[in-house]
Amino acid sequence: MAERFTVTLKQIIDEFRLEVLYCPGDPANILISENDITRPGLQLMGFYEYFNPERIQIIGKMEFAYLSTIAEDERVAHLTTLFAQHIKCLCLSRGLPCFAEMLTLAQKYQVPMLRTSESTSHFTSNLLSFLNLNLAPRVTRHGVLIEIYGEGIFITGESGVGKSECAIELVKRGHRLVADDAVELRKVSNTNLVGTSPENIRHFLELRGIGIINVRRLFGMGAVKLQQEIDMIIELEPWNSAKTYDRMGVDEQYANILGVKIPCMTIPVKPGRNTAVIMEVAAMNNRQKKMGYNATEELLHNLGMEQMEGKEIIKDFDAF
Repeated sequence: MAERFTVTLKQIIDEFRLEVLYCPGDPANILISENDITRPGLQLMGFYEYFNPERIQIIGKMEFAYLSTIAEDERVAHLTTLFAQHIKCLCLSRGLPCFAEMLTLAQKYQVPMLRTSESTSHFTSNLLSFLNLNLAPRVTRHGVLIEIYGEGIFITGESGVGKSECAIELVKRGHRLVADDAVELRKVSNTNLVGTSPENIRHFLELRGIGIINVRRLFGMGAVKLQQEIDMIIELEPWNSAKTYDRMGVDEQYANILGVKIPCMTIPVKPGRNTAVIMEVAAMNNRQKKMGYNATEELLHNLGMEQMEGKEIIKDFDAF
């Protein structure tokens, strides 16, 4: 069974600067595990099929307008049914006023009541992004994550192959380090992975012969980044003269991480090769491909040759 992650209500309150109208206890002890929200319009009219009380409930202008137009006894009845579901939390958007019976019911059923001045759509969008990131399925893998020209490049390879040395040269060339040694990969959607560093080792990097350095303090705030979407995986390996390396780039290779396909390639390392420059070129080339341009196809066309049929190779990331 997949591990479920949680976020505290206090984290949400602090992140969005929410006004606390009522809280039954310390919000740091109230855990949210659902990465979706509900606007309980149908529920306020009595429909509770498929209703999930573990989600954060948001009342916006439309729900508030409906509650304002019905008789007080009917409104109390509808709100009582909603609060009786023992919902996780109820939040009013747009700075809407709170009905007196809401606070009474919140105290009775021990439901936190919050309020934001943000518009409903804006607050909902930001809250969903926050929950998707913090509650996303995740794995931690050995490697280095660095942003190169806006592309998130995850560098893997066996210990001692030169990942950190390459990363420090890229930082010197103006790129930004996200994580070294341990990279936490989070699946924020069916097509996107975001990488971060564990907080206790964030901004630190190990260089053999020198030791541990703090990249942020040594190179400044512009040399680091907290998180980055993974656009490509590059595996470094010692040059093997008996192995045939891809010279045309016809085949498309992907790594499967948490069910998400990420483009990947293998770069052989040997003295005399400038690995940092090669990675810069790989990042720019990957961006070009995403924008619809493929240099191999253009070269074959210029030479009057037929387009070569490439294969799509998908490897499980644990096989790296």
